[in-house]
Amino acid sequence: MDKLIVTVTCDSTMSYPSNPNNPTPLGVDAVAQEYVRAVNAGAAICHLHGPYTVDEKIQEDGTKLSDLDIPGWRRLRDGITDNVDAVIQYGIANGRFPQRKLLMEDQRPDMISTCFNAHDECFDYEPGRTPVELYAIHDREELREYCEITNKLGVKIEVEAFHYGGVWNAMRMREMGLLKGPIWVTFFLGWKGGCWTPPTVQAMTYMADHCPEGFVWNTSVMDPVEQWKVLATAISLGGHVRIGMEDNPFISPGEYARSNAELVEKIVRIARDIGRDIASPDEARAVLGIERRKPV
Repeated sequence: MDKLIVTVTCDSTMSYPSNPNNPTPLGVDAVAQEYVRAVNAGAAICHLHGPYTVDEKIQEDGTKLSDLDIPGWRRLRDGITDNVDAVIQYGIANGRFPQRKLLMEDQRPDMISTCFNAHDECFDYEPGRTPVELYAIHDREELREYCEITNKLGVKIEVEAFHYGGVWNAMRMREMGLLKGPIWVTFFLGWKGGCWTPPTVQAMTYMADHCPEGFVWNTSVMDPVEQWKVLATAISLGGHVRIGMEDNPFISPGEYARSNAELVEKIVRIARDIGRDIASPDEARAVLGIERRKPV
């Protein structure tokens, strides 16, 4: 069994805006330092949300997505990589495709998250707040373009699968020779919206059991109560895990974590308690099939 690859995502602006320990309102430099501490605690992959804004209403093309502050992403990345070694994975898969292409061309991250099913998300995790709604199709023509540009630039795709259709689309791209292995896929459980998959051990094991050969699977759980149980099972089955304040800012139900590093420390402790060691960034690169390189 490979060592456990821990991904950390420190931004909780849309999912849990009441989190008093969310570093995002303190600015890009504070978020970068939060990632540095999380890497020192055991995370190998940093899933970044650089500065962005969300459309206020549905656009004429039927989308409701994010606009990216591209220079701000570079500042966040550099604030991490100037201090620690980490695999840099650019998130905000709901960002507009032309901006994300520009982001890759300008900064060449190690990885970029790409939603392989429709975006239909409802960030409604705090009662009484108006939810953030996101919509986009991500048709197979767009996915083909993602595969082509990432192949050209040497950027590894993270396949985001909110349901199993995302895995089918990835298989389709592989059959066309556009998506090279090993294919890193993240199962998103408990993320509200029209692509919802329940945050249960049964749902996670179903997805893991049907994961095709050549795919390496990772799990994200958006549920404060069920997360630790599902992630512990994923660890025991040989999968990998994503942790952090975007997915779940609670160290235990009702108790906010003081930092993302505290969440990483807990999952590291769980893994070691059941006999699985933690991957370094270089060990994660070996599993992912990517080379260590200096940022552009």
